[in-house]
Amino acid sequence: MSKMNGLNGFHRNTNGSSNGTAQKGTCEHDHDDHNHDEIALLEPPVFGFSDDNEIDTDHVSIPRSESLPALPSMSSLGYKLFDANGNTVLTAYEREEMKRLAEQKVQELFDILRIDRNDPNSRDTPNRLAKMWIDEIFKGRYEAAPKVTVFPNRKQVDELVISKGIGVMSVCSHHWQTISGTCTIGYIPGESVIGLSKLTRIADWFSRRGQIQEELGEQIAEYLNTVLKPKAIGVVIKSRHYCMIARGVNSEEEKALMITTAVRGRLERDETLRREFFSLIGS
Repeated sequence: MSKMNGLNGFHRNTNGSSNGTAQKGTCEHDHDDHNHDEIALLEPPVFGFSDDNEIDTDHVSIPRSESLPALPSMSSLGYKLFDANGNTVLTAYEREEMKRLAEQKVQELFDILRIDRNDPNSRDTPNRLAKMWIDEIFKGRYEAAPKVTVFPNRKQVDELVISKGIGVMSVCSHHWQTISGTCTIGYIPGESVIGLSKLTRIADWFSRRGQIQEELGEQIAEYLNTVLKPKAIGVVIKSRHYCMIARGVNSEEEKALMITTAVRGRLERDETLRREFFSLIGS
C-alpha cells in the first residue's frame, strides 16, 4: 500500500478562541497640582443601525490578537491541513477512509440538529453527503490535475482564441453554499495551442473546491499561463452565489450575479486588445 498523504479525517477545534469580542481599555492620565475639568470617557458612537438594518459582519476580517492561540496546521490524525481551494493528491484508500470518517461526523451533526434518521428520507443521508463532498463537490482538492494536451502552433496564430459557456460549479468557502455559473477563457497562443475540452476540465478541477470567485479566476489564469505560456490570457467568471440567495441578504436569484476577471500578458497592457476581448465575449 502506498504511503498515505494529505488530509484524512476532520479536526475539532477545542482552542476556544474568541471571535472579535471587543474589550474596553483603560486610560491613565497624569495629574498635577492644577485643577482640571473632568473629561468624560465616552463609548464609541452608535451609527444608527437597528434590527431592521443589520450589518453583515460575516466577511469582516478580525485582527488576530497575539494572545490568541494559533489555529492548528495538522489534523487530529496527524495529517497536514491545507487551504480549501488547495490540492493534495490522495490515494483511493485515503479517500475511502475519509468518507467513512465524514459519514460518522455527519451522523453526529444530525443528532445535534435533532434529525431522526429513521425518517426514510434521511436514513442514508450521512453516507450520501460524505460521498458527495469527497467524490464530487471537493474532488478538485484530492485529484491530480487533468492531463493537458497541447499542440504546436504551426500557423503562428496571433489572434484571440476564446471558449465560452464553460460550466462552473463550486461552493463558497465562507458558508459552503453553491456557486453556479459560467466561465469564459480567451488566449493568444504562443508556441502552443490547447485542446478545447482541456479548458473545461481545468476550470472544473479548480472549481470543485471551497472557493471565493476572485481566487478561482486567478488560479485558472495562472495555471494556464504556466502550462500554455500564451501571449495573453483572460478568464471571466459570471456566477450566482447561494450564500447571498438562500441566506443572508436573500438576493433575488436572477439579479445576484457576480462577475470577476483575471488577465495576464498583452491583455494587461494593450487597451485595444482588452476592449476587443470583452466585446467578443459580451461583457
